[in-house]
Amino acid sequence: MQAHTFPHAANSPAEPELAEPSRRACLRAILRMSGMRPTRQRLDLANCLVSRDRHVTAEQLHEEVGAAGQVMSLATVYNTLRQFQSSGLVHELALEGMRSVFDTDTSRHHHFYLTDESQIIDIPAHTLAVSDLPGIPEGYEIARVEVVVRLRRKAV
Repeated sequence: MQAHTFPHAANSPAEPELAEPSRRACLRAILRMSGMRPTRQRLDLANCLVSRDRHVTAEQLHEEVGAAGQVMSLATVYNTLRQFQSSGLVHELALEGMRSVFDTDTSRHHHFYLTDESQIIDIPAHTLAVSDLPGIPEGYEIARVEVVVRLRRKAV
């Protein structure tokens, strides 16, 4: 199981390294295949996300690219994450009301959310079965079932 914390994930680099030319070429190809023009901002953010197992907020990414000396507005980070989500490169998790966390693992899986530590732990899909869903309204089908199990420390 993969564990991640936010807003300051321990497993994320303090400063995203500049992608080496071969990785940058791969990222360009991935963006083009996803129907996006590979702009500098998209490439910088894709470098922080693609092929990296992370649960990350837009604010985290904004801090990372800023720490690396790359100028990008928070609005650009959010807009790019929405584009990445639409193209299937990331998946959005709504954990704390309006706060979104973006998951780079887009496979079907579930999550434990440790509320006291703001930590997210992946639960493999095959280890959790969801059954007896209520009647689905006519004309609709299940697109995805996601379970977030919120945990807190026991009171002593």
